[in-house]
Amino acid sequence: MDFFNSFNKSSLIGLSLSFLPLILLPLIGIFFKKYVHTKLKKLVNKTDWKIDNIIFDSFENSIVFWFILFGIYLSLSQLPFQSDVLNFILNLNIAIIVLSISFSVSNVCVKILELFASNNTSFPSTTMFSNLFRIIIISMGLLVVFQNFGISIAPVLTALGVGGLAISLALKDTLSDLFAGLHILLSRKVIPGDLVELDTSQRGVIENITWRNTTIKDRTNNMLVVPNSKLSTAIITNFDVPVKHLTARISCGVSYDSDLDKVESVVLDVAKQVINDVEGANKDYKPGVTFLNFGESSIDFRVFIGAIDYSGQWSVTHEFIKRLHKRFKIEGIEIPYPIRTVYNKNDKYD
Repeated sequence: MDFFNSFNKSSLIGLSLSFLPLILLPLIGIFFKKYVHTKLKKLVNKTDWKIDNIIFDSFENSIVFWFILFGIYLSLSQLPFQSDVLNFILNLNIAIIVLSISFSVSNVCVKILELFASNNTSFPSTTMFSNLFRIIIISMGLLVVFQNFGISIAPVLTALGVGGLAISLALKDTLSDLFAGLHILLSRKVIPGDLVELDTSQRGVIENITWRNTTIKDRTNNMLVVPNSKLSTAIITNFDVPVKHLTARISCGVSYDSDLDKVESVVLDVAKQVINDVEGANKDYKPGVTFLNFGESSIDFRVFIGAIDYSGQWSVTHEFIKRLHKRFKIEGIEIPYPIRTVYNKNDKYD
């Protein structure tokens, strides 16, 4: 009844003017996005600084929505009457604005984090860090919303503390994986992109480190999922630390009749060709050859060729074996193989 009485006392002109922001601000928002934002974005795309692109892209889809929300807020706040329902709608409108801005800001921060990680190999970009940033920023927005509704934060924090204790007991394993994942990232034991081998002889590339587990992709593209608590206590061989460059070691043997000086010259020549031609080879590496021992049927040696990473050594080895085998045939160098003569005791010999 008070609502209608206050409405009757309000002037029609004042009521009409109070709804002007609801009409004008969405139109201004459409104009701003279509013309002002578009022109600014073209200027931003011409710069080498990528952060401004991230900011514009993150806010682009929310511009008109924010103008509509601000229009609703200004219109309702200018009404010539007040009520509890109206105040609740105003607070709800503010809450939606704050949470929407919080989500957009969290997207900006996460993308900047990923950009920084892509340009800085010492800082890993993982799902865990991205989610932590989102949770922190959105939680700050929720605190503002609680404050706006007049909800005291202290009881909420107390309830969260008591509830958190019960949850921590129920989710002991999950929390163990969470803190183990943080330990792995902060200690830089492994980071996404590293080639590792576990103490269980499983080998692959670290794909991601999440709240609970670490995913590793092996050479056959199968995904190995390891709980963070298990990974943090495992013995790990990291092939990419301190550097990614590896040395391919290829063993071979030649007959005892071979000229070893010629063998060494041919092997080094083929190795240099492989380094120059194969994509996975380390172009700055100087190949080497070492004769190892007198074998049962051959003089054994080993060739050393540099590769840029773990997968590159397989390409180098593959191509080197093919070319060396072909070159040995041309040069008349024999690669012997064991020969056994079997006598049958029932055979008679003259």
